[in-house]
Amino acid sequence: MAGVPRAFACCEALNRLPYADQDAIGRAWAELTGRPTPARFRLVPPLHSDHGVDLRVGADVFINHGCTLNDIGGIEIGDGTMIGPNVSLISSGHPTAVAERRAGIVFAEIVIGRDVWIGAGATVLGGVRIGDGAVVGAAAVVTRDVPPATLVAGNPARVLRPVG
Repeated sequence: MAGVPRAFACCEALNRLPYADQDAIGRAWAELTGRPTPARFRLVPPLHSDHGVDLRVGADVFINHGCTLNDIGGIEIGDGTMIGPNVSLISSGHPTAVAERRAGIVFAEIVIGRDVWIGAGATVLGGVRIGDGAVVGAAAVVTRDVPPATLVAGNPARVLRPVG
């Protein structure tokens, strides 16, 4: 939890940058994550993250505006992935037992494969793995793993069909 104020400050600075200044956005991203900015990385501010240093992003990734990346549990995003506006990747939460809720957090890594498209407003919860080439429909709530090359949608998300 000690890294949360640092991540919030990094996001505040990043969110003041214009989209046209991708070099500055790349530097701000590197500051947030503690890693070099990947090749061909594109980000449309604003972005919100609660930790930053547990974000691992591949090359040629696009993240649209309004995304929330709660990464205390770890988030890995594969090469060529596109993330739509207002997507939430939530790798942490609170225990369900009332007596334990304020005592701490629970977390589980999110792993997103290569060439995935996550549609606008989707939410992916901790512990989920999304296979290469999958598509997550707009506003879907992903609570279980998504097989490669499939389209999922709904709340909770379910497999609708293969994609090719």
